[in-house]
Amino acid sequence: MVNKKIKRPFFIFNPKSFLYGEELLELAKVADEQAALYPEISVMVTAPFADLATVSAATTHITVTAQHMDGIVPGRGMGHVLPESLKSAGVGATFLNHAEQPMQLNELVAAVDRAKDLGILTIVCADSLEEAKAIASLGPDVILCEPTELIGTGQTSDDSYIEATNAAIRDIDDSISIMQAAGISTADDVYRTIKLGADGTGCTSGITKADHPKQMLIDMIEAVVRASKSE
Repeated sequence: MVNKKIKRPFFIFNPKSFLYGEELLELAKVADEQAALYPEISVMVTAPFADLATVSAATTHITVTAQHMDGIVPGRGMGHVLPESLKSAGVGATFLNHAEQPMQLNELVAAVDRAKDLGILTIVCADSLEEAKAIASLGPDVILCEPTELIGTGQTSDDSYIEATNAAIRDIDDSISIMQAAGISTADDVYRTIKLGADGTGCTSGITKADHPKQMLIDMIEAVVRASKSE
């Protein structure tokens, strides 16, 4: 089921290509159960393209999210990701311009525009304060502020970076949700990030490489809820 809007706060489980098939589906169902328990937040799960329709069909409460989308229209486009195909598979959101799938500015503009045409939410990645400011002018739904050098390291962004990027984006357009997710590896990281003012966060290897991935996923989602409710 596709959520129309991203609620604040939110959590995104982004297993990239670490998981696929049945193993991914099991975790997506856990995320769906948590999303049902905590309807005040949004829970999103990405999947490889071949798994998106399966995950969508098996879940109700999460927003199924693509790892990438191209700003093309039906017709030619061999090897590209067609927005309409994502929509028909039950996708409600997509990442764009991730460090592992960077986009030229003209490609990014086209993809954001096509997503808006179809009602697909956009999570656009920025690896610096200046890039975050530039992307804010495109009006995405979410900007993911994530220094490339910290991805997968277990080292989170420092407080000053999180606070500076939060403030800069909100000065430009406070309707854009802000995601801070570099190096998130524990539930404590999740709690701290939300408490520092981010609207959302997410995780990859902290869950996929955990001794008990399902429990780590639950703990992280619960940390989002606790942070949002604490004074």
